[in-house]
Amino acid sequence: MRLFWVCLWPAVLPALGGEAKVPPAPVALYAEFQQPPPRAVLSALQDELAIIMGPVGYRFEWRSLAAVRGNEVSAELAVVKFKGRCDVANLDTHAPMPGALGWTHVSDGVVLPFSDVDCGRIRAFIQMGLLGFPAKAREEVFGRAVGRVLAHELYHIFAKTAHHGTNGVAKASYSVRDLLSDDFAFEEQESTTLRDQPRSVAANKASLH
Repeated sequence: MRLFWVCLWPAVLPALGGEAKVPPAPVALYAEFQQPPPRAVLSALQDELAIIMGPVGYRFEWRSLAAVRGNEVSAELAVVKFKGRCDVANLDTHAPMPGALGWTHVSDGVVLPFSDVDCGRIRAFIQMGLLGFPAKAREEVFGRAVGRVLAHELYHIFAKTAHHGTNGVAKASYSVRDLLSDDFAFEEQESTTLRDQPRSVAANKASLH
């Protein structure tokens, strides 16, 4: 089995017998694509991120990094830059093995809310597997794979840890099967870590400069 490293560089529900609980504010996810992805890829990426992160209490408001004016405010935020080609056109079965699929920035041991996801490397890593899917399904499958790498990097940001899990989305290395399977999720320990992190329920707590 081929393995590849993923590197580190709600509705409001009533509380029983009390007032309604206020869910955490959505995370502002500022995204920048080196090359704009096809609509189907972006939709699948966003859907997969919601499927993985939603059960552990995270929902996202996607924003364009290019549109930032410096006065934006959010309860929580993350900045993600997508590198390379985020499409499945002209797959090359002889592409070289890629480097890291994604990485999150660290300064003096502190995990920063800045990640990079390399679409081109993900594409090169899984393209032989992609060719096994019908052509009309490949964009969705590819977008789902990119969403899984993104979820891994966001785990580092919101769990505030450089450590990896032993299985599931938070593990250190992925196989092609992990990225192409029908389901992929956090293990219980990492899910608990994310759920237990303090969350803001009010907006206007963090700013992007």
